[in-house]
Amino acid sequence: MNILLVEDDPDDVELLLEALHDNNVEFRMESIKEGDKVLPYLELCKILPDIIILDLNLPKMHGREVLISLKTSRFSIIPVVILTTSSSRDDIDFCLKSGADKYISKPSTLDGFNRTVSMIAEIAAPQAERNLK
Repeated sequence: MNILLVEDDPDDVELLLEALHDNNVEFRMESIKEGDKVLPYLELCKILPDIIILDLNLPKMHGREVLISLKTSRFSIIPVVILTTSSSRDDIDFCLKSGADKYISKPSTLDGFNRTVSMIAEIAAPQAERNLK
């Protein structure tokens, strides 16, 4: 599974990496810390990600703006999972209406991240299959 993680908190990056390893997920992950770097990164990608995991609270460009940019671009087919600390009904509704495939409030434990990884793998699987063909 090829993952693009858009996250500025190194602790959350580390927790996700640990959960991926703990769940024996075969993956390759690139991480971007600033929202305004996502589309330029994708434009230069030789292998597109199977899934984008997107935080909302990002420097340079808010995750909401990144989501809109992704879903109105040629990259709109890539599944996007919002993984953020916000549990605001406004954020959830906005993201799901804007094309996010799943909205997950960040878990605070490794167990929670393990469950999150399972959901992410399920969402990424169909795209990964298409990319292999």
